[in-house]
Amino acid sequence: MESSHKLFPAVAILLLLVVATEVVPAQARECETESERFNGLCFVSENCAGVCGAEGFTGGKCSGLKRRCMCTKEC
Repeated sequence: MESSHKLFPAVAILLLLVVATEVVPAQARECETESERFNGLCFVSENCAGVCGAEGFTGGKCSGLKRRCMCTKEC
């Protein structure tokens, strides 16, 4: 009887982990690639996103110290 009391917390935690992984949907990863067509420093992400859209990406944002336009899409 004593061993079942020690086993219960471990089983309860395992059950919670299984339920939590089933409830939370998998999030899509976002991949970034530097734009090939954007010229100059990137300060306005909306401009970057427009250029990236023309390159076939789903979005874009200004990034880094060098202010590069990084195009984004789901991996």
